[in-house]
Amino acid sequence: MGQADIELAREIGVKREAILNEIRKVIVGQVGVLDLVLISLLSKGHCLLVGVPGLAKTLLIRTMAEVLQLEFNRIQFTPDLMPSDITGTDILDVTAEGRRAFRFIRGPVFSQILLADEINRTPPKTQAALLQAMQEQRVTAGGKTHILEPPFFVLATQNPVEQEGTYPLPEAQLDRFMFDVRVDYPSLAEESEIVVQTTSDYIPVLKKILNAGEILAYQELVRRVPAAPYVVDYAVSLARASRPEDESAPDFVRSFVEWGAGPRASQYLILGARARALLHGRYAASIGDVRELAEPVLRHRILVNFRGQAEGIDTLVLVERLLEAIKPPTETTEAA
Repeated sequence: MGQADIELAREIGVKREAILNEIRKVIVGQVGVLDLVLISLLSKGHCLLVGVPGLAKTLLIRTMAEVLQLEFNRIQFTPDLMPSDITGTDILDVTAEGRRAFRFIRGPVFSQILLADEINRTPPKTQAALLQAMQEQRVTAGGKTHILEPPFFVLATQNPVEQEGTYPLPEAQLDRFMFDVRVDYPSLAEESEIVVQTTSDYIPVLKKILNAGEILAYQELVRRVPAAPYVVDYAVSLARASRPEDESAPDFVRSFVEWGAGPRASQYLILGARARALLHGRYAASIGDVRELAEPVLRHRILVNFRGQAEGIDTLVLVERLLEAIKPPTETTEAA
């Protein structure tokens, strides 16, 4: 990193604190969730937020969009939602000269932060339309390609409790999400503060901290953050050890895993480690960064087999055991 990059990296650390301070005016707690969302945004990834209703997932995302000065749209996924309801559609219009011509009406996917609420409520064809836009950053309709304005960032939500009438995302589509982020219940003190704040006449005034241009510059900087070879080797070792057919796989992986994480997991571990280092005021990715991100990166990329399900083994347990079994290639693991 050159001197200009170092100055920009210092700026990111300051801006992170400012962003968190503004969001805290509206959202109580959930600092870990906010950190993962920011890391995903700077890494050009997307997030899957899993949590029961009422945990302020929508409010968190809308507040972040306001603080970052990004255009925000929300789609409520339902069983009757069609792909064109997301991407947009061509309509027959009359021009000023009196001629008839097709005109493309943009759908809600044309935004910079998109909340896909309860993505597992809609059929696979509609899910695929969104996931294609996530992957390609563009929409094709009527034979024409429309580019999505960067930064394009998707946060999809799922309710982990009620599964009746849902269409679970296939593993190949889950792999498109950088992180599987679990949104937990607040603590006693946090819930008391939430109740006091939301039942009063308190109306926070939010400052604008970043804009789209600055975010794009930070996304480019993330790619230039150093990651030592031993850090990359460790990330790759974690992903490979999750595959039961790999020679490095521990016995518990061979016993309980149907299939493990692919190369995209290794990529996201390193990209996320680079972004996390910047957000926490450091100029190089560390083993500690990789370990901190192993759970949200790997959790939705490991499929437990029938034997594991019968014994009550879930992917969180497997990731924790992987972190214990796969030792870092250096005795010194930097503090997270």
